[in-house]
Amino acid sequence: MDSDSAVVADNINAIEDREATPRAKPPDKINIRDVAGEAGVSVATVSMVINNNPRISRATHGRVQRVIDRLGYRPSRPAQTLSGKYTQVIAVLLPALRHALADAYFGELLSGIADRAGKLGHKIIIEQAKPQYVKDGKHIELYERKFIDGYLCLGFNDKHKMLTDLATRQFPAIMVDNRFAGNQLDWIHCDYRLGAEQAMNCLLQLGHRKIAMIFAAPESATARDVLEVYTRRMAEQGMDRVDAWMADGMFTPEGGAAAAEKLAGAHPDLSAILCGNDKMALGAMHYLAQKGISVPNDVSIIGFDDIQHLPFIHPSLTTVHLPLYELGTAAVDRLIEKVRGKAGSVTEVLPTHLILRGSTSIVRNR
Repeated sequence: MDSDSAVVADNINAIEDREATPRAKPPDKINIRDVAGEAGVSVATVSMVINNNPRISRATHGRVQRVIDRLGYRPSRPAQTLSGKYTQVIAVLLPALRHALADAYFGELLSGIADRAGKLGHKIIIEQAKPQYVKDGKHIELYERKFIDGYLCLGFNDKHKMLTDLATRQFPAIMVDNRFAGNQLDWIHCDYRLGAEQAMNCLLQLGHRKIAMIFAAPESATARDVLEVYTRRMAEQGMDRVDAWMADGMFTPEGGAAAAEKLAGAHPDLSAILCGNDKMALGAMHYLAQKGISVPNDVSIIGFDDIQHLPFIHPSLTTVHLPLYELGTAAVDRLIEKVRGKAGSVTEVLPTHLILRGSTSIVRNR
């Protein structure tokens, strides 16, 4: 064989050797069977390793895990649930609100949810139910494809008809700090009625009779609870046309300021304002201060929520304390119990209480 023929033969042999050697799969193409074959175990064993099944010995677990790491295998969530009944993942659904995660109210609830879920070995995912998300049925797909065990629904009210999808399909779901129309979903919330009764008792005992109300979202059951207590207590005091003493503050500081302006303009003799949340109360206080109306000397203010830092404003805000962190932890407990068949329907109310601070005082003649 001459030298040129030898080179050609060597090249052919090299090509044949390369073709005989299997090419390494990219990580995203590695599947559970590849891992099983490489580790010399069954697919069921790999699945049990992925799900931390205690039946697998430490030695086998370590060997399979090394193969998983070396091949770069990343199991999908459905694959992880093949050998287990639960995903140990909870979906927290939020409405399509701007800056929802920066909101003190949602932040306190989410803190309780995340802390409790983590302590119980569960993860949470946060999803916003934007119009396209709902239109595409993503909220349905999450559960049906076994990505999650169930839902905690925060910030929703009767307007959000997508909750009917969860109810009619009987997905494990709990509405947190509200109730859905017709009690179609399980729920757990703070006792807004008790809080409103305490707030009205406080103002009436301080001698206030011309009490205005800044409300928001009457399509929310808990907001209606506060409104109903206010209107009933004012009617008991002989207040005519109670609606004229109410204004929508849209749950925002800006809305609270605008509502206070409207109420003060219509009723310059008002002596107190009950607000449906603390942000509206802070907006009302800001407007009154700008107009030279003293809180509490001229007008007493009561809020709802007891968000952080209220003791450090001037005057500090009297408010109804909602146990939002505790509500979040309890919601996780109830959902897990429901998922695992240890609880039936969930209809639970957590107690509230009034915290007296500097924004309320005895009524004065103006």
